[in-house]
Amino acid sequence: MSLTPTTAMVLAAGLGTRMRPLTDDRPKPLIKVAGKALIDWTLDRFAAAGVERAVVNVHYFADMMEAHLKTRTRPAIAVSDERAQLLETGGGLKRARALLGDGPVFCANTDAILLDGPGAEPCARLAEAFDPARMDALLLLVPIEAASGYDGRGDFELSAAGRLAGRHGERAPYVFTGFQIISLDLLDGAPEGPFSTRLLWDRAAAKGRFMGVVHDGAWMHVGDPQGLDEAERRLSEGMRR
Repeated sequence: MSLTPTTAMVLAAGLGTRMRPLTDDRPKPLIKVAGKALIDWTLDRFAAAGVERAVVNVHYFADMMEAHLKTRTRPAIAVSDERAQLLETGGGLKRARALLGDGPVFCANTDAILLDGPGAEPCARLAEAFDPARMDALLLLVPIEAASGYDGRGDFELSAAGRLAGRHGERAPYVFTGFQIISLDLLDGAPEGPFSTRLLWDRAAAKGRFMGVVHDGAWMHVGDPQGLDEAERRLSEGMRR
């Protein structure tokens, strides 16, 4: 039985070093793409999906981030303050756990933009596929050929049953979009301080509860100035049609 989470974690505390010099005077989530800040592409998608509350972690240019977040009305925003120490993705989730309530929750990065395909909206696709009886983490994937601004070799292989495994050979067919639904129970016993969500994924995989579902639209990775230029071009072409 699917149930759409009403709470989301937005991972927005990173230093954005690959986006320099654009991040010399602002955090990466506030870089604009087609006139809209990256973080607003993510928050607007969550708001449209029915998310009522989003927790956003802040570290780099934290005051600027908080000022921007105060201008939003939907979803309601809570800030997880990482000014004292950058905690990486998993550590950020752990620090925010008290603000997130009971899981599972949506979780997303802010350096990617999803374009809707012919099927279900991406958050709806995740919610429809998430089964808490069978999975602790469900990642939204995109075929590597549907990605722009991405020069990697793929992240995951996907079984017919929907289970995920890391890249085994030179190339994997799917890339992680940055969007997922994750059970906060995976944080039980997690270490203090910085760590990656990969530790949580490894825990889910060890129990056969690490799954994936494929997005049927395009995915634009906006991780560096070249990716930003490509996203601007694709969005501009779409707006002219």
